[in-house]
Amino acid sequence: MARDFVTAAIHGGYDRAAHGEAANPPIYASAAFDMVSAAHGDALGAGEAEGFSYSRVANPTVDVFERRLAELEGGVSAVAVASGMAAVSYALLCAAEGGGRIISPTNLYGASVDAMETFFPQFGVHADFVRDINDLDEVASKIGPDTRAIYTESVANPSTEITDIEPLAELAHRNGIPLIVDNTVPTPYLFRPIEFGADIVVHSTTKGITGHGNAIGGVVIDGGDFDWANGRFPQFTTPELVVSDERKGIARSFASRFGREAFIRRVRIKYLRTFGAVPSPFNTYLSMVGLETLAVRERQEVESAMRIAEHLTHAPHVLKVNYSGLGSTGQYDLVAKYFPKGIGTILSFLVDGDENNVRRILDGTEVFSYVPNIGDARSLIVDPARITHREVPLEYRHAAGVSDNLIRLSIGLENVDDLIADLDQAIANAY
Repeated sequence: MARDFVTAAIHGGYDRAAHGEAANPPIYASAAFDMVSAAHGDALGAGEAEGFSYSRVANPTVDVFERRLAELEGGVSAVAVASGMAAVSYALLCAAEGGGRIISPTNLYGASVDAMETFFPQFGVHADFVRDINDLDEVASKIGPDTRAIYTESVANPSTEITDIEPLAELAHRNGIPLIVDNTVPTPYLFRPIEFGADIVVHSTTKGITGHGNAIGGVVIDGGDFDWANGRFPQFTTPELVVSDERKGIARSFASRFGREAFIRRVRIKYLRTFGAVPSPFNTYLSMVGLETLAVRERQEVESAMRIAEHLTHAPHVLKVNYSGLGSTGQYDLVAKYFPKGIGTILSFLVDGDENNVRRILDGTEVFSYVPNIGDARSLIVDPARITHREVPLEYRHAAGVSDNLIRLSIGLENVDDLIADLDQAIANAY
């Protein structure tokens, strides 16, 4: 039966009977599992049977988390990994391996820009950056025979600019390429990109999903509707031994063997198994504990973020506030379309003065913590130009509005009046 988000966040993907009737999913701290019989081991190795043999490929604790997040995002399957950047890297490289190109905006998380600009090219994968991902003509102009995916963030960090997912997905599909969306900022409670045409969703589960800054993790979720056998992706149609039965003369590709799950199976079998960014069962357990309260946390944090954004628009020394949830923004129609429950818990603001004023604000807060994370139950403050976007080229930083005078906030669960008072005193004492 169809379940409400809040119910699925607590019960999704878990069968108590399969785990000794434990009320909470157990932590399976085991590197390997008995394969029971030679025949079953052979079937596990060929991907013909479900089960567990080695935790670098699959683990029962992690499996529950994967199933739960796939349900919450509306996907067919998921692979949990050890960090958000592992999720981004695996998803993009899996789509573009072999010399493909990725279309992306520049207003992304700094490490994602750096990976596509300077690192992925070392592996033959290149990026075609656009200034505005919502300018469909600009995006279309970049699509060529080697394009393998369009990649974007549903809500950009730190500008909070919103991607208009639905027409972008339609453009991608007309050209036989998938849309991959980083949905970290809003979490699946506030937004589900697959419902609007996205094919692959990635998260840094470190952020809002876990919600307490105590466990690094990531996830790749497959919507299950994209045709990876359409001729653009030879890595999915070329037979591979790992999914074939050489002894019986049976040659299979990922597309022929797994159909609509070809992508996520390749992420697990080729990328997770080979590169080994495996989440620990304990970290995964912490993420599941956090996930159970996601809806409650997000509702409170979004309400507080809106209050703080509104307050800062009238605060001394604040030149501009970036929070797309404000009714005064040019993207408010997109907010109404995609984010009826709010856009998320981060915002940024530009202050006057110089870098010394910024540093005094950062150092002057007492409730906010100077931390590069987001989505924590604690409220956090950081200067993106020097921390989260330090490796981004100046041209791209400026295009994304990441100047030396920009400050980003991640709003937690503290009393909002205390947070406002803390910002007010820090700003006042910085000048």
